[in-house]
Amino acid sequence: MVRVFSLSVFYKGATEARLLKTTSDLQSFPFFQRGTVNEFMTFASRTIVERTQPALRQSVKQDAYMCHVYVRADNLAGVLIADHEYPQRVAHTLITKILDDFTAKVAAGLWPNASESQIPFDALPAFLQRYQDPKEADPLLKMQSDLDETKIILKNTIEAVLKRGENLEDMVNKSEQLSMQSKAFYKTAKKTNSCCSFA
Repeated sequence: MVRVFSLSVFYKGATEARLLKTTSDLQSFPFFQRGTVNEFMTFASRTIVERTQPALRQSVKQDAYMCHVYVRADNLAGVLIADHEYPQRVAHTLITKILDDFTAKVAAGLWPNASESQIPFDALPAFLQRYQDPKEADPLLKMQSDLDETKIILKNTIEAVLKRGENLEDMVNKSEQLSMQSKAFYKTAKKTNSCCSFA
């Protein structure tokens, strides 16, 4: 199952990145390790923001996790830490949405100096919850999943029809209700169509 573990918003200053808001879902980790894991994720997020140029997106592999980061031109940055299966495009879409929402709710004057407790932004846990399933969060990915499901159903249906066709041939041969001409027509049509096979 794909997971998002952490979402963070930073302000990238001249010398260091300032953490503005963060949230995490560490239920998959043992209870006594959660504090250490959370501390490491914050450290990794800060380091990646500090080493990412403004107006740049990147995804960085860290052990068993992927750290997706976007530092905007105004130095507001978002970091998403997830497992490797989480789609990169969805991760960056989420970061963009969070930063847009943050910009709308938190005055830019607070970014350089405010502490995490002074930032009036409580939407991160809702984003984290909503985006755990990337298909629900991303309409294009959901549409692709629906198409894949439809394709499987369609293939199963064609296979069922082909099997039914074989049974139909036996029924035609045994039928007393069909004339010899109808039986001959069916066999000729089947031979003509036998060049076309479904994989």
